[in-house]
Amino acid sequence: MNSLILAFVGDAVHTLFIRNKFANENVSAGAMHKLCSSYCKASAQSEALTKIEPILNDIEKDIVRKARNAKTHDAPKNAKLVEYKRATSFEALIGYLYLEKNFERLEQILNKSLENLT
Repeated sequence: MNSLILAFVGDAVHTLFIRNKFANENVSAGAMHKLCSSYCKASAQSEALTKIEPILNDIEKDIVRKARNAKTHDAPKNAKLVEYKRATSFEALIGYLYLEKNFERLEQILNKSLENLT
């Protein structure tokens, strides 16, 4: 499947995971949005990729590499190009695991990406 399609799906899955993680926080909707956005921006996703890279298997590394090298037509608004491409790679991996229905690995990766942040 196209890496950018995987990233599109992965973005939604990651955002839902983050929102679900913080759904029980006793904060306003605006504060919740700000909190979740801080985890879903390109720089945070790039950092998340750094955390999970040591535990990736060869297939996952290949998904990340292909997504990082995919031609994008959108210019990053609030991120460096390198961060944007790494964030896209992270999202593609999440999308791949979701679409493969590998939910156990997906949860492992998502939880690892949040280590030392929550």
